[in-house]
Amino acid sequence: MKPNPFQGALRADVRPRELFGWAMYDFANSGFTTVVITALFNAYFVAVVAGDAPWATFAWTAALSVSYALIVVSAPVIGAFADLHAAKKKLLAITTVGCVLFTGLLYFAQPETLWLAIVCVVAANFFYGSGENLIAAFLPEIANDRALGRVSGWGWGIGYLGGLTTLGLCLVYVTWAEARGQTAAQFVPVTMLITAALFALASLPTFLLLRERAVPRVAEDVVPTAWQRLRQTLRHLRPFADLRRFLICSVFYQAGIQVVITLAAVYATQAMGFNTQQTLLLVFVVNIAAAAGAFVFGHVQDRIGHIRAITLVLVGWIVTIALAWAAPGASDGAGLFWAAATLAGLCLGGAQSAGRALVGVLAPPSRLAEFYGFWGLAVKLASIAGPLSYGLTTWLTGGDHRRALLVTGLYFVIGLILLAGVRVGRGRRAALRA
Repeated sequence: MKPNPFQGALRADVRPRELFGWAMYDFANSGFTTVVITALFNAYFVAVVAGDAPWATFAWTAALSVSYALIVVSAPVIGAFADLHAAKKKLLAITTVGCVLFTGLLYFAQPETLWLAIVCVVAANFFYGSGENLIAAFLPEIANDRALGRVSGWGWGIGYLGGLTTLGLCLVYVTWAEARGQTAAQFVPVTMLITAALFALASLPTFLLLRERAVPRVAEDVVPTAWQRLRQTLRHLRPFADLRRFLICSVFYQAGIQVVITLAAVYATQAMGFNTQQTLLLVFVVNIAAAAGAFVFGHVQDRIGHIRAITLVLVGWIVTIALAWAAPGASDGAGLFWAAATLAGLCLGGAQSAGRALVGVLAPPSRLAEFYGFWGLAVKLASIAGPLSYGLTTWLTGGDHRRALLVTGLYFVIGLILLAGVRVGRGRRAALRA
């Protein structure tokens, strides 16, 4: 008789098909980040929509920063509202429709529609980030406490496979279009429609299979109540010292990760001299490594502990930055850069999965959506600081991407220092007392 891989990982009332529905949302939304933020549209925006102007990279990072700033303001309130009204699934549906709609509208992104492209990027990324927080809040409801790392890793791993699937479909279309003499201004907009359609289709199992287990705790559907809950949480964060420290730590190391996610293709083309085909292959390698990292690292995290696991990942990120900085160019340093890309993928999958799981341990069980909103706030603050500092550095240094990469490395060093003060056992006891 074959052992059940889900035995001990899921809560008693959770069936494997519900885990599948939850994980499929990671599969669905990863296509947006892979194609729009990481691989295709970011380079297209810089080179075509913004005309490769000196401010183009900064404009791209500024647009993303605006969307993340909106999430910073709204995430804790959305989380508190979802907890009070048992509305995680309803709000997730709204954010999904919003991201799909504005991703599809990027079809119209051209040099003469620069501001339309910026508005659509801001809106699509806002809805994506808000949905990411909401789906994360389901994790502690379906996974046992001792299997949070494992189950989170399954979700992230499937998510990277989703990103690869969407990118693969787009690459097939791009290859077909290039063979017929089409330019990027013709075929990249169509990939936005492909990405939006696959997001909508792949998210259906989530809404069909995932249950909303929370129970409404107020009779009136009033937004100010959520604001009052949020203010109360802010006043009483003192008992959650370890969660607070980890959230601050997350701001720093996630800032470095967000640079890799949002500017990998830009760095490859601008600093390494990669062509479009090499850049897409690079993203494939990073995503495959990230999927492997997420699947494997979840088990490693459950075995060696959350802090040791995240420490290992942050050391890996520092080595990655050093390797990428040392690679001189596509012709002379391709091997070194590809090694850095592979290690970056492994660290990317491990870091994202591990952070989400640790928040589930340190957050009070009765207020998961609210505290995952704070986690989302930390990640989005990082998403502002990291890419914006990178874009600003390249602008001020006349396009020196290597110097901007060194600035990125500092974020991981600071995150590693802050992580040393987090105590999981003490933080879990504080969460349970709350």
